[in-house]
Amino acid sequence: MTTNSHTIREIFDTEESPLLRFAHGIVGQRESAEDLVQEAFMRLHQHWHEVQQPRAWLYRTVRNLALNHLRDHRRETPLADFADPPSDVLVVDEILCQREALGGLRLLMAELPEEEHQLLRMKYFSNLSYQEISKRTGLSVGNVGYKLHHLLKNLADSLRRLGISSIEG
Repeated sequence: MTTNSHTIREIFDTEESPLLRFAHGIVGQRESAEDLVQEAFMRLHQHWHEVQQPRAWLYRTVRNLALNHLRDHRRETPLADFADPPSDVLVVDEILCQREALGGLRLLMAELPEEEHQLLRMKYFSNLSYQEISKRTGLSVGNVGYKLHHLLKNLADSLRRLGISSIEG
């Protein structure tokens, strides 16, 4: 039985847009991303009572569906996101590796406790200084630095365990 206190509708309302961006970042096609996210939510509905962490489960499912999609549609994957589309197969593989690395990072971030996720958002998405983060969280400046340092180290270790050692995969 699931231990989460949210309904599927609440999860859908909060996670659909981020999951669409996540899937689009991997597959590079809006329509395919929409299909993958829809499929993930259908699977969540089927397994709702078994899923302990729906958000993390959805990101893992979308990632797996997206990677399967890329494998199955390798020749169809557009490179429209790039100003000068390369034709070299090595460059295509590099792009796929970058998308997989980014997907792995997003997956790991989705599994973080909310406090750690919030620290990363404040530092790297809102570009706040340690001082500003300290004021918002009540943590000391030194503690903010300590937590961020260890959080980044743990993310890097987790990425290496997934076989990702750099943005190139």
